[in-house]
Amino acid sequence: MSCEGCVGAVKRVLGKMEGVESYDVDIKEQKVTVKGNVTPDAVLQTVSKTGKKTSFWEAEPTAPADATA
Repeated sequence: MSCEGCVGAVKRVLGKMEGVESYDVDIKEQKVTVKGNVTPDAVLQTVSKTGKKTSFWEAEPTAPADATA
């Protein structure tokens, strides 16, 4: 996603997708985060309908709850 037109296309398809509760499009990082009752594969397939390159990104590692720094 390199322009607001791309972002708009992604928002349009996600807005119509059943089960999506919310989404965040980060054009700078070129990432889309989707929350809701949807499968990752379904989201990937839906967003790829826009013609944009799609792939999963790795979640940022989180420290265990009992870890101390």
